Amino acid sequence: MSDSNLNNLELGSHYTAQELEGFISTTDATILSSNEDELFTDSEREYKVTHQFKGCFEQAAEDGGKRYKAQRTYVVEKV
Repeated sequence: MSDSNLNNLELGSHYTAQELEGFISTTDATILSSNEDELFTDSEREYKVTHQFKGCFEQAAEDGGKRYKAQRTYVVEKV
């Protein structure tokens, strides 16, 4: 993939860390990565989208309540 103006990630597609960084900077989405905090350390490393969800549950810091957050969420794995 080489589109720098991504507005969606496709399940099964490969993206560079640079493309994912551009995507997350311009889109209200969450990316979960299998390599912890190293997702953006090598801009040319490729990742495959293995799962996508329409949202996720999160716990609010203020009151401890759990809420469903309707936000696109993707799981990526190093290729």
